[in-house]
Amino acid sequence: MVSDGEALRLAVIPARSGSKRIPRKNIKAFHGKPIMAYSIEAARNSGIFDEVMVSTDDEEIALIAERYGASVPFFRSAETSGDHAATVNVLLEVLENYRQIERKFFHICCIYPTAPFITGETLQKAFALLEESGADALVPVVPFSYPPLRGLTIHDDRLRMMWPENEAARSQDLELLYHDCGQFYFVRTDALLQEKTLFCKETVPMLQSELEAQDIDNETDWVLAEQKYTLLKQLGRL
Repeated sequence: MVSDGEALRLAVIPARSGSKRIPRKNIKAFHGKPIMAYSIEAARNSGIFDEVMVSTDDEEIALIAERYGASVPFFRSAETSGDHAATVNVLLEVLENYRQIERKFFHICCIYPTAPFITGETLQKAFALLEESGADALVPVVPFSYPPLRGLTIHDDRLRMMWPENEAARSQDLELLYHDCGQFYFVRTDALLQEKTLFCKETVPMLQSELEAQDIDNETDWVLAEQKYTLLKQLGRL
């Protein structure tokens, strides 16, 4: 039984104010509303979180977060608001702030504010997979579109194979490698507090398609994300 001050699951959307390549990226309009709103709505629509909060250092972001149904019970510290602040440190700070008001969570889900392809159903499936697996964490991943084991480097204006032993290998014979979608992470809070990483020793993958993932680091990425979103809507997947 959950005691007073304890809740099952917390969704954290980390949305600091600083963004150099796309100014005010976390609240920039994406298909008619602040991009951060999609992450908030996905968390709320999933129905699996006892609290959906936004971790920010910015008053305007906080107001928008609350408008779309998230809570902002406290603001970030200066230490977790800089360009080099690690996501895991933001989450540890959030958990500590909740601990100080005597609230504990069994699971924490970090949802990035620039992940408009996430749906409530995606988060439901992720939690179910995490529970069924018995793992400590879940990370959505996609396969690299080209085998990185055939990767090239450039030294003194000359191409070099990173792994020359793979030069004659067929692509289909190389191990399939994956990369993090950069969308969300589901973690058991006890494992997070102990290991202080989002990639715990016992982490299960959740396979996604390339159409459902897009890093948004510059204006070109933003346009590609909007085009993917339009296509996913047309396909009935959003």
